[in-house]
Amino acid sequence: EVQLVESGGGLVQAGGSLRLSCAASGFTLDDYAIGWFRQAPGKEREGVSCMDVSDGSPYYADSVKGRFTMSSDNAENTVYLQMNSLKPEDTAVYYCAADPLVCLTGSDTIDLNFGSWGQGTQVTVSS
Repeated sequence: EVQLVESGGGLVQAGGSLRLSCAASGFTLDDYAIGWFRQAPGKEREGVSCMDVSDGSPYYADSVKGRFTMSSDNAENTVYLQMNSLKPEDTAVYYCAADPLVCLTGSDTIDLNFGSWGQGTQVTVSS
């Protein structure tokens, strides 16, 4: 079955960096879209980044564009999210997800309706 395991979260000061990893098994990355999402307490889940792995060109939410970079290592079946210039408002549980369809909705926003989800990893950015 499709399995996703996130890692790399932690506590970092504002302006710092973290790299999240999403280890995938049970499917071929090249056939899927992989997305990164986050949810803070009391807030709605939001799409952060998404990539159709076969294309290799990620999409980013406006709130993270220019600061976050998504990449994949197909040989290791792993997707990464490099997060730079972190802000306190980036604090959330971060999830990766996989879906055999494309990343975006008809309105060109990241689709939240992914089929398979990891367990999440906590990112906390202090002031």
